[in-house]
Amino acid sequence: MSFGITKTIPASRGQEGIDGLYDGSIDAFEFHMAGSPSKLRVGDWVYTIFQDQLVGRCRITEFIGGASNPKSGRPRTLIMVACPGERLSSPLPRKGHRGTRYFEGTDWPG
Repeated sequence: MSFGITKTIPASRGQEGIDGLYDGSIDAFEFHMAGSPSKLRVGDWVYTIFQDQLVGRCRITEFIGGASNPKSGRPRTLIMVACPGERLSSPLPRKGHRGTRYFEGTDWPG
């Protein structure tokens, strides 16, 4: 199954920020989303976008509820993923965005 969400890695994190998800330098990473995921399950994917390109994906291992956005105080869920993830050999064009979007994985090769 290729279902998941897309998350944009901010340009301010730099190339090192995206490389760390795929080069084996870290074992896990924390993404977040507003509220609680209604469609996601452990085993689904977080697809990463960097500089308007779909770069790779990481498998979801855990959801941690009860967190809040430090700026707004609104509830959010932490989404833990396993690293290193699967990096595309050639990134695919994909417009970056703020927040979280559900994704069917239709552009993912294979």
